[in-house]
Amino acid sequence: MAKGSARGSFMSALAIALIAVIVLAATNVWNPFPGVWDWVNRDEPISDPDVVWQQRIGGTPQSVTIAGNAVVIRYRTRVEARSLTTGLRLWERKADWAAVAGGDRDAVVAAGKLLSKGYELLDPETGAVRRSDDSAVGVWTYRNALLDARCREPRDCTLTAWDPRGSNPIWTTFLPGVETGPLAGNPDTLGTRRLTARQVDDGASGPVEMPPLLGLSVDGRVHIVDTATGRVMQDVEPGPEDRIVVVGGRMLRIEARSADGTCYFTVTARDPTTGQEVWRRDGLNLRTADGAGCAQREDPQGGENVFVGVAPDARETVVDAYDGRVLWSGPKGEKLLAVDDRYALSRSADGRSVIGSELAIDRARWTRPLNSDGSAALTRYAAVLVDRRPDRIVALDPRSGRELVNVRSSAEVLAVGPAGMVIGEGRDIGYLRFAGVSTGGPAPTAGPGGQEPDPGTECGGPKQPECPSASDKDG
Repeated sequence: MAKGSARGSFMSALAIALIAVIVLAATNVWNPFPGVWDWVNRDEPISDPDVVWQQRIGGTPQSVTIAGNAVVIRYRTRVEARSLTTGLRLWERKADWAAVAGGDRDAVVAAGKLLSKGYELLDPETGAVRRSDDSAVGVWTYRNALLDARCREPRDCTLTAWDPRGSNPIWTTFLPGVETGPLAGNPDTLGTRRLTARQVDDGASGPVEMPPLLGLSVDGRVHIVDTATGRVMQDVEPGPEDRIVVVGGRMLRIEARSADGTCYFTVTARDPTTGQEVWRRDGLNLRTADGAGCAQREDPQGGENVFVGVAPDARETVVDAYDGRVLWSGPKGEKLLAVDDRYALSRSADGRSVIGSELAIDRARWTRPLNSDGSAALTRYAAVLVDRRPDRIVALDPRSGRELVNVRSSAEVLAVGPAGMVIGEGRDIGYLRFAGVSTGGPAPTAGPGGQEPDPGTECGGPKQPECPSASDKDG
């Protein structure tokens, strides 16, 4: 009888506890069930060693961006943010397009609707509206600024620059039209295309710095805007054999002429202020034309202030757009995989390894094995290698080749931040933290002799002095 009484008391207590939990969940005081279900429904870890956190998300992401302490995920019809620390969802909002502007400490999320004017700027951690607009038809997001365009009439438009979290315009300028699309987020501009990599999202780096000049196509003409002042520097109509792009503070006119069953290329750089020719290169193929007809339908590939071409001797070449210097030229058979303003990644001629180089430095910085079907990409904080057979994701310091992450995984790399990266497979995403990097700061990059680099002594970029040769540094 005592045993029956004890058992009855236990079952009664269990029933009361269960009822209490149900009541708390129903009143939103405390709900353990989603967490329990996530644990039950969790697939196998998406990496080995395991990620810091792994979460099942509600669909296939269109883009993922690390914005301060949040991970911003854009889906087809909505945008949400999750905690960078835990992966738990912070907020969600309906939106047909969304893009992140700002840096690690002043990031905002611009979001808007399909075929609708205007946008909202949201705080990435809270989802709170910081600023709203009801008339913009185009929005461009950068690491250090945000641009928007609004039109009273088709040929009466204004372009306005803002600080990412600013409430007052920096400048406003007139444009005789703006070419956008059904989605107002980051319409095309005339610049360079990134080199892409399988298994690494094109936007993994997050927003780039706003270029010194912006090239906008309006009714077949190219309008070049100085982004420091808002002044329209040039209004140029390309010739039938020309393509005009704006890279590294220069206006590049790429001429592709058809003759003898092939294309002959000439690249001319002009100062947009004076219109004077600064440099010229003949025979440099920027891969902007397809077929013997030489119609140019693509912008050249490159980084923020550099572009990629193929020299007459068939060697791939990286050129500084500002002064025309050749910053990197690979041996015959070596294929360029990724490039930015500082570094280049290339595949060796035998296809067995990837080589990390610093632009304007003669010798390679590091070499690492990579299978023929592996890929590589450069981001702001790391060089990312995705290998296959066996599946592996490796993140390296782009200058020294020091390992930041090395895991077994078949996932894709979705976003890279200062202290780690987000990877995903199917509807599961997870966060990998860089080794030896604090949560709040960028990945350290060792300078010569192990010293931290001095940001004031950079060289080799636009409007900067040439870097000393390798022999000068060694001597």
